[in-house]
Amino acid sequence: MTKVHRCPSLDRLAPIAADLLQEHADKRVFAFFGAMGAGKTTFIQAVCEVLGVTDKVTSPTFAIINEYFDRNEQPVYHFDFYRIKHIIEALDIGYEHYFFSGRYCFIEWPEKLIDLLPDKCVYVKIEETGPDGEREISF
Repeated sequence: MTKVHRCPSLDRLAPIAADLLQEHADKRVFAFFGAMGAGKTTFIQAVCEVLGVTDKVTSPTFAIINEYFDRNEQPVYHFDFYRIKHIIEALDIGYEHYFFSGRYCFIEWPEKLIDLLPDKCVYVKIEETGPDGEREISF
């Protein structure tokens, strides 16, 4: 079942982020799909805020992975696979260590390694739907 949220502006993401985590409380790997500039990183910031992350959440475009800590001082992993050219690069960073760690993993540009995503991965799609920053977020 797909749940769809309409978000009139990016500053209204907190309730949607909370709903995502509540709906998928037993899941830890989330794949975020959307065009460049759709708001993937911004939504991940909102999700991290709900988790109590106080670190600055930024896109790991060049680092590929950022590590933050939640309110329980547990690691939260944020990936950006935009710059990888071959799936072997995900293997080289030891993706399985992260994806199967039981810790939250938020993945931008997951289409680059779709075959490596765990079976219980939550797919989140973000689409711009209006000229004033309106988004549709489905999961």
